[in-house]
Amino acid sequence: MNIGDAARASGISAKMIRHYEAIGLISAGRGANQYRVYSQADVAELRFIRHARDLGFPLQDVKRLLDLWRNRARASAEVKRLALDHVAALEAKARSLSAMAESLRHLAAHCHGDERPDCPILEELAGAFSSRVESLGDSENATTKNGKEDYHG
Repeated sequence: MNIGDAARASGISAKMIRHYEAIGLISAGRGANQYRVYSQADVAELRFIRHARDLGFPLQDVKRLLDLWRNRARASAEVKRLALDHVAALEAKARSLSAMAESLRHLAAHCHGDERPDCPILEELAGAFSSRVESLGDSENATTKNGKEDYHG
């Protein structure tokens, strides 16, 4: 089948299929006309990739999982380790997102949301930006003596 058929069958766009081929995740055969030709096994691999990506696995882990899936003599211990490592990363990301949502919820609760120009949300964003600018300014005032940084602010 051609790339369009493989895209429809796998749920992955033709552009992403080409990208996966370019980075060595998959390889497609070539017909006499040099167009890519995909088999049912290729489509199965593309579906595997799509499912792994839907679960949020980064490409390097998808490659490792795909290699393990292709290897019928594999040990499941490595697959489990990859899955649990990914769970830990997802849980850390969820905690981070939850903390961001709570911060924004707190700021929104303290914003009047009316015609007044003062807004704690904007003030907080500006404060965070101002402190970063001040921090950068301090590092620009650093001079080096004998390989050590001294700050003159």
